[in-house]
Amino acid sequence: MKKSYILLLLVFLPLLASAQTLDVDKQLNYCHTQILRALKDLRQSDGSYDYSKEPRNILATDKQKGWNCRPATAEEWCGGFWPGILWMDYSLTKDENIEKAAEGYTQALRHIAYEPIFDHDIGFLMFCSFGKGYEATHNADYKKIIFASADSLATLFNPMVGTILSWPRNVKMFGGHNTIMDNMMNLDMMFWAAKNGGNPLLYDLAVSHAKTTMEHHFRPDGSCYHVAVYDPVDGHFIKGVTHQGYADSSMWARGQSWAIYGYTMVYRYTKNPVFLKFAEKVTDAYLRRLIGSNEDKITTDILARKDLIPKWDFDDPDPKASKDASAACVVADALLELSQYVGNEKGKHYHDIAVATLAQLSTPAYLSGKRNDSFLLHSTGHHPAGSEIDASIIYADYYYLEALTRLREK
Repeated sequence: MKKSYILLLLVFLPLLASAQTLDVDKQLNYCHTQILRALKDLRQSDGSYDYSKEPRNILATDKQKGWNCRPATAEEWCGGFWPGILWMDYSLTKDENIEKAAEGYTQALRHIAYEPIFDHDIGFLMFCSFGKGYEATHNADYKKIIFASADSLATLFNPMVGTILSWPRNVKMFGGHNTIMDNMMNLDMMFWAAKNGGNPLLYDLAVSHAKTTMEHHFRPDGSCYHVAVYDPVDGHFIKGVTHQGYADSSMWARGQSWAIYGYTMVYRYTKNPVFLKFAEKVTDAYLRRLIGSNEDKITTDILARKDLIPKWDFDDPDPKASKDASAACVVADALLELSQYVGNEKGKHYHDIAVATLAQLSTPAYLSGKRNDSFLLHSTGHHPAGSEIDASIIYADYYYLEALTRLREK
């Protein structure tokens, strides 16, 4: 009898763990605690912060618990996530010390808005920082900086292609005008600027980018290439390839997460049902691979599944391939919003998957806790380059906190 009981526990405990109730306020408080710990470690001997450097990662091999920081320049695409985290935390806690730090880390990026454009990542850099800052404070100066940044991003738009050139430095390497899936995220800044008093043309450019990407960047099953290459002169599509995925034909998890979030966001601004339908398509492509369903409409009881955190690339054949918690965070964040637009039973499935994913991320298996100053462990940055594998990465924390905040607001 005792052996049978133990056997039942071994079978059902994983299911019970995955179906746990997510305590959103508890996790938000955890994030606040980790932020305070990080700020303490970032503080210099004189009590000040070096605002010229922004947190980026904590590697699995690092002995220290604090963040590795990178210069606050356009070349470092992750610079906007830390100030964005601080602004989100300040919006919830009204902690004046958090506000002061957020202001300092945000202002350190200001110069980027008025420099020659480096690449598409100006959206991540400036909207995740100044955008969240504006949400929290309605600082008119922040809005001006967002407008300037959006105008700068627009200079990379090629009207013959219909998209933004993502990496000007890599045109020769890819053999043409390159647009990467990550670029969908940066349309958010252009849409927002157009809707809030900036150049209205930005809206049209963002829609064009989304439409052209929808036509050429995806395979028939809804999975995406990382990079779409176009002829810069006549605009025709040349090829789809990868840069950070396992192979040109594989589904790189974070790339697909950018697509899910990106098209959900495009529908938010446009209310065009074509974009909503496409957001569902790319979402279902991801979920089919994640939960093993062959149906577009997810009907599996995902709360009984053992693992909702994807491998860094779904097609990596290594059964021990590293996970990417950051992709899971982005997807959960997007699904909470998408579920509101879809509604009905499918919308409920999306919502339940998002909550179950956040619940799994909120377990000791993924929470950094006292091991380091981040929120989460087990993200993967650039696997083919051997960079940031099984690491704590700042954008995982950003989208985790944004998702929790979104869930709390609902």
